[in-house]
Amino acid sequence: MNKIDIRTVDVTQYVHPLREGGSLPAIVKADDGFLYVLKFRGAGQGKKALIAEFIGGEIARAIGLKVPELVFMNLDDSFSKTEPDEEIQDLLKFSVGLNLGLHFLSSAITYDPLVSTTDSLTASKVVLLDSIISNIDRTAKNTNLLQWNKELWVIDNGASFYFHHDWKNWENHLTRTFPLIKDHVLLQKATRLKEAAVEIKNLLSAAKIAEIISNIPEDWLISESDSMSSDDMRAAYIEFINSRYSKIDLLVKEAEDAR
Repeated sequence: MNKIDIRTVDVTQYVHPLREGGSLPAIVKADDGFLYVLKFRGAGQGKKALIAEFIGGEIARAIGLKVPELVFMNLDDSFSKTEPDEEIQDLLKFSVGLNLGLHFLSSAITYDPLVSTTDSLTASKVVLLDSIISNIDRTAKNTNLLQWNKELWVIDNGASFYFHHDWKNWENHLTRTFPLIKDHVLLQKATRLKEAAVEIKNLLSAAKIAEIISNIPEDWLISESDSMSSDDMRAAYIEFINSRYSKIDLLVKEAEDAR
């Protein structure tokens, strides 16, 4: 099993904002010389969106989907002091510390269901990924997929695991499936769901799930508004993912019925 090795880099230059994203992510340069799409801890959904982005991205990678490299990004307070735009200035100020970056795929284009192509097994894997992580935001309106080098790349998983916005009731989600899969942008192309489920079972182990969760930065799990401890939160993420994973045949049937 390949070990997860998440690099930590420092932001050295704020290049420009990506205004198509509601949370105002940005293109930044890091001290390794590469460009990244930086997701800010100070944005609307805060650190929980970074956690969802990280878990979803690493599960996608584990099951053989293409995902840009994810890195932890240190942002210091110098950038907010030189930013003229007040909205961005505030965002930078509230995001000092550890954020999440995705390697920038230069010249990648947004997946368009009307013109872009992908094979049916990849489509089926993405559909089951989003059923497992309860991703409500991979629709025709907002595909959160890229085409790069003639391949499909999975990005933007921050709307997943929505149960963590209300920890008091998170256990209610353990018995559920994911009816919202009916709105998935790739559902019509997902004609090999059973085959995809077999691959996922072979590639995604309980140990891999636990390893992904263990790599969530402790700082992201600490919140004044949450009464749960960080250890309990990690255990809850693991239990939730395992509950979905154990119901993968049900998720396949649900997606097939919706299609």
